[in-house]
Amino acid sequence: MGFRPGVAEKMVLKTFKLFEKVAMHDRERALQEAEMREMEKTAAPPAVQEVELHTEEKEPEVAAQGKEAVAEATPPAAEKAPPTQPEPCNDTEQPPEGASAKPSSGAGPNPESGQDQYQANPDSYNGAVRDNYSWSQDYTDVEVRVRVPAHVQRGKQVSVNLQAGGVRVAVREGSTETVLMEGEFTHKINTENSLWSLEPGRCVQLSLSKSGEVWWSAVLRGEKEIDVNQINRERSMATVDEEEHAVLDRLNFDYQQKLQGRPQSHEMYEYEYGRERKSKVHEMLKKGWDAEGSPFKGQAFDPTMFDIQPSAVQF
Repeated sequence: MGFRPGVAEKMVLKTFKLFEKVAMHDRERALQEAEMREMEKTAAPPAVQEVELHTEEKEPEVAAQGKEAVAEATPPAAEKAPPTQPEPCNDTEQPPEGASAKPSSGAGPNPESGQDQYQANPDSYNGAVRDNYSWSQDYTDVEVRVRVPAHVQRGKQVSVNLQAGGVRVAVREGSTETVLMEGEFTHKINTENSLWSLEPGRCVQLSLSKSGEVWWSAVLRGEKEIDVNQINRERSMATVDEEEHAVLDRLNFDYQQKLQGRPQSHEMYEYEYGRERKSKVHEMLKKGWDAEGSPFKGQAFDPTMFDIQPSAVQF
């Protein structure tokens, strides 16, 4: 009993490549987070503006001293001044509140600004952030991170039902379950190459293998879709199979050979293949050189007497 020869090895290699992709995503996420932290450190508030504000306040101080002198001479006018000063302050404070509310309402329908914000986050790169989860994708895989409560520390506390057409993620609390994510996928997945794992107290990570090489606009049907024309649709070398990798290597080799003025791969192949065919032609001629009825019988074989192109002979 057991697997047929080679099946177990394929299963191990498939699992190894899958976890290799997961590790690669984690490394890319860590690098992007480190870059974002460095950018936040270097983005210090400009001190020049603060100095300018202090210098501008000196002139009002002088004017205020003059107003105080006038206020002492004319008390009634000074009593009318305080109510008029707060009113403009209240008016100036209200517009920023309205201005801060307008971008929040306009951020939804503006796809460009929203997708740019998603692209800066490694957990939503080429994807989006939704109510209880975030998702990212590349050419062959989709990564979904479903947030869980902090007390969820072990795998038996969650229930994950991963099917080719849909998913259900829930947290077990005694005899009841709280559903965190449930729905039908917008595209089919390959369940053999898909898996899930728990980051204790943080999230359930779903590593979904696409059944077709297509860019997803959403994970679940019915959710808000992203514009796939605004994501980075370049393929990573990690998603290229061996045959495509060989083609890319050959194209790169030909490009380097062309820059250096050397023969490209097809020219080298034609040269070697031509030499082989030419050698076979000479072997055939050599056999018939001393055959009965040959005018060259008894003479030394001289291949220079024949100018036959190797491509003219079919084997």
